[in-house]
Amino acid sequence: MGQNFSPIFHPELTPQEMLEMGIFWGKYMTDCRDEFPTDRFTNAKLSPDKKNPKLNFFKVNASQSLKIRQEKWRIYEEDPRGRFQRYCRYYMGRRGPDDERQIKRRKNMVRHVKAIRNNCYPLDWECRKRQRQAVLHRAYDARKI
Repeated sequence: MGQNFSPIFHPELTPQEMLEMGIFWGKYMTDCRDEFPTDRFTNAKLSPDKKNPKLNFFKVNASQSLKIRQEKWRIYEEDPRGRFQRYCRYYMGRRGPDDERQIKRRKNMVRHVKAIRNNCYPLDWECRKRQRQAVLHRAYDARKI
C-alpha cells in the first residue's frame, strides 16, 4: 500500500490525510467504505446525508457534482465515484487502464499551484480558497503553498 507509483506521480497526501483534512463536501465515498481499510475513515470529515462545503478544509465548494462529472464522461466505469475512488484504489495497489490519463490530469493541476504561488502571499489560506481546495482534491498539500 502506498508504493510502486508511476515515476511521474508524486502525491503529497495519502487518501486518509485527505479525508481527515476535508474534501469533496464530506460526501465523497460515504456509500462505498466497505472496500477500504476502516482506519482510513476514523477521523474523516464525512457527511453521509448531504453535501456540506463547511467540511472542506478551506470551507468552500471547489468541485463539480458527481452527476455533472458523469455526464461529461470524466468518470471511468471501473471507478464510478470518480478520481478520489481511483486514487484510493491506486494507493492500495490497483493499477488500471485509466491511470495514465488521471496522472496527466493531476499533473495539469500544477498550473493552479503556480497561480496560487503567483497571486498569494505564502501560506495565506484566505487567498484563492477555491483553487487551494481544488488542488487539495488532487493530493497536493495546499496548506504548504
